[in-house]
Amino acid sequence: MAAGGNGGESQFSLFKSRKFAPLFVTMFLGAFNDNFFKSAMVILITYRLADKAAIDARILVTLAAGVLILPFVLFSSLAGQLADKYERSSLVRKIKLVEIAVMSGAVVGFIFESISELMVVLFLMGAQSAFFGPLKYSILPQHLERSELIGANALIESGTFLAILLGTIFGGIFVLGDWGIPLVSALVTGVAAAGWAASFFIPRTRVVNPSMKFRFNVFKETLALVNNVRPRRDIFLSVLGISWFYFVGGTFLSQFPTYAKMVIGADEEVATLFLAVFSVGIAAGSLACNGLLRGEVSGRYVPPAAVGMSVISVLLFFTSIRPPLPDGAELISILEFLASPMNIAVLLCLLGISFAGGLYIVPLYAIIQSRSDEADLAGVTACTNVMDSLFMVISSVATTAMLAAGLSIPQIFLAMAGLTGIAAWIIRGAVRDQMRQNETAR
Repeated sequence: MAAGGNGGESQFSLFKSRKFAPLFVTMFLGAFNDNFFKSAMVILITYRLADKAAIDARILVTLAAGVLILPFVLFSSLAGQLADKYERSSLVRKIKLVEIAVMSGAVVGFIFESISELMVVLFLMGAQSAFFGPLKYSILPQHLERSELIGANALIESGTFLAILLGTIFGGIFVLGDWGIPLVSALVTGVAAAGWAASFFIPRTRVVNPSMKFRFNVFKETLALVNNVRPRRDIFLSVLGISWFYFVGGTFLSQFPTYAKMVIGADEEVATLFLAVFSVGIAAGSLACNGLLRGEVSGRYVPPAAVGMSVISVLLFFTSIRPPLPDGAELISILEFLASPMNIAVLLCLLGISFAGGLYIVPLYAIIQSRSDEADLAGVTACTNVMDSLFMVISSVATTAMLAAGLSIPQIFLAMAGLTGIAAWIIRGAVRDQMRQNETAR
């Protein structure tokens, strides 16, 4: 087995192992590329293409979010079946090869500044990610010891959010520059090619169910994914717990630009700072999780982490109480923002919420991987993708409804605090029941 079998050994020793490092690099480059392309596309549409097409940029950006989520609903069931029927490392290589083709299409869309082509590429990119997800999480327990799963998932989650952060920042910065389109085009294809090259170093895996017959009824099979997982209460609650994280995280991330502008009175650089702090917090919380659990797959820190997210969200509400901004007020810069102690308190709250989020989510993935049968794990991961997408859609709809009802953004954060407190109580009961079952089993 890979290095790091000892739960007390540093999770970073996994980077020395071929059973983890190539998969991590492949995942990191894919996450970076997805968000680099998405950010570049959204910025290009918002600041250039929407005006040329005489279409409201807000409508196009909202449409783009739906286009990206739709493939996870449509293809997750088929992705789970593929991961069970065929050898997984070879599937990863095929999917990364498809990414090169998709990003070549993105180059054409960027050069001709075609909104429709870029939307098609965004859909295909979402589809590629939907097929990669079950492979990424189902390969880990095939290659690693149980005691390595917490550390591996911590690295995967921290790497994912750092890749999202870097991709989002650089995509937005590069695309509107003097050489923006050629530079973005070269990077999306180059990074895709690098991810494909890295995938060749992923070791082969066992084939779980080579005799499987494909079932193509999307709605029936998606419902079957959920129904197959639901009887396993510990696994299903872990799936719901992960989806709740995406519900809360999606709410915060989607509101950062308007929160920075309309509540704080700050420019877009401060909104980017919020994203950076949130991503770093999740990465730090994820990495800290392995040190706390010392390799043990356990959900005992999940309820306290959820409570932490709830309590600090309440503090964020109080630190966000400001006098109304005067009409036409000039937006403050990032240096002006950092000069205020109250604004530093906002950053500390965002860091605390996201740090607790990292502690919260890592054990849930490890629980799913360690307690699912090998033959079911890809399907469980596909179910997680479906539920995550559903919860993100609900988050978007709920946030829109609260804004339409007249709630301010800080009040929305307060609502998230209350709902997360309720979720923490439910999770606490589930963890307590599971610990009792484990003691009985011993």
